[in-house]
Amino acid sequence: MLSRRVRRGAIALMLAAAAWAARKPGDPLKPGFNLFNKQDDIQIGQENARKVLEQYEVVKNQFVQDYVKRVGERLAAAPEAKASGFTFTFTVLNVNEVNAFALPGGPMFIYTGLLKATDNEAQLAGVMGHEMSHVILRHGTHEATKANAVSLLAGGIGALIGGGKLTQSVLGLGANSVVLKFSRDAETEADALGSHLMASAGYDPVQMAKFFEKLAASGGQGLQILSDHPNPGNREAAIRAEMKTLPARKYGYETGEFARMKKEVAALPAPTKKAAGTAPAPGGAVPPPGSPAAGDWQRYQGQGFTMQYPQGWQVFGDANAADVTLAPRDGVVTQGGGTQIGFGAVIGEYMPQNGRADLKNATVDLIKKLQNDNPAMNVLKGPDAMTLKTGLPALSSTLQSKSVFGGNEVDTLVTVLRQQRLWYVVFIAPEKDQSRVEVSFRAMLDSVTFGQ
Repeated sequence: MLSRRVRRGAIALMLAAAAWAARKPGDPLKPGFNLFNKQDDIQIGQENARKVLEQYEVVKNQFVQDYVKRVGERLAAAPEAKASGFTFTFTVLNVNEVNAFALPGGPMFIYTGLLKATDNEAQLAGVMGHEMSHVILRHGTHEATKANAVSLLAGGIGALIGGGKLTQSVLGLGANSVVLKFSRDAETEADALGSHLMASAGYDPVQMAKFFEKLAASGGQGLQILSDHPNPGNREAAIRAEMKTLPARKYGYETGEFARMKKEVAALPAPTKKAAGTAPAPGGAVPPPGSPAAGDWQRYQGQGFTMQYPQGWQVFGDANAADVTLAPRDGVVTQGGGTQIGFGAVIGEYMPQNGRADLKNATVDLIKKLQNDNPAMNVLKGPDAMTLKTGLPALSSTLQSKSVFGGNEVDTLVTVLRQQRLWYVVFIAPEKDQSRVEVSFRAMLDSVTFGQ
């Protein structure tokens, strides 16, 4: 039997081998390395689809539901979709965000905000074809494999699925969404396969690129689909290059019902439930200035460290996971099946790249990774040297990005080098609340102790 160290090395080699070469237009599109099987995808999708329906309001207008289903089923009739063996379902949710997402195995959910934002039927088909492609290429469980590979081999897939950990990660009930947050390579593949599905259905694939680029040009305000789907580059040029490898077709198919759909959607009543992502700014979540000595704080025991945090906050994520979030309930916003932290603290470890195991270089690497995941993030200050209350040297960096509550947020990153790994905490708060919570964040940092 492989030792844990050998298993980790083998997994790393398999994952690296799958991504070493950039795909060229016309190259085959196949699922990547995956420790789950297709039935696992279906089980994960069905379990999470039930939870989605518990949390979001389904549009009661039958014409709208049938219209979106017709567009989806036309895409699903494409040879590459049929060959996947997955059965796709399409449900319109009464949520005003511009978003859609497909769960592993085939359940797809389309928000009314997306229907309102599209300019033509081909753009809607483009988003749906893109989401369908993530399912066909099994990107969700591929990402889950990368995130949990060692645990999967050590404890088995059943523990991860049966224990509900993937159910939580899909819906963003943990610290991070796993199977709905994709890499730029996955986005490129979904664009390419989505263009195949659109072409087979008679839709102009370029309209997919035009819609995504329209959203990007608008600045992405309130567009969750952009944060979960990072722009892989010049989409239109890439899709046009892919189209040259496809059989010649005449595009321009329309059901003829797009205009009526727009009118029906515009006439829908406001959502009866709080739409995802419309949580109020966390005024009540901001703890009063104080310290753990005040007696109203809790103690969190992590892997090799402890930290005090305010009473009433919750722990999001598994204590054995790579990162964990400490936050009040209304500091965490569920959007499009994923979780966005608007107020709280994210704590984790980072393995420095290329042996850069000194504090400053490792911190710079981590900041670059954060910016790669969130291109809107800017460095306002640092890294600056500081000393923790325990006497350990640390670095502090002040970052800025868009807040889920509107406007900007301030992300204060503190890093400490521990046993060749970078321990870090990011304190997150809306910019307008930063001065009010700075004392509490400092008290949390001062309470940190490390084990041997």
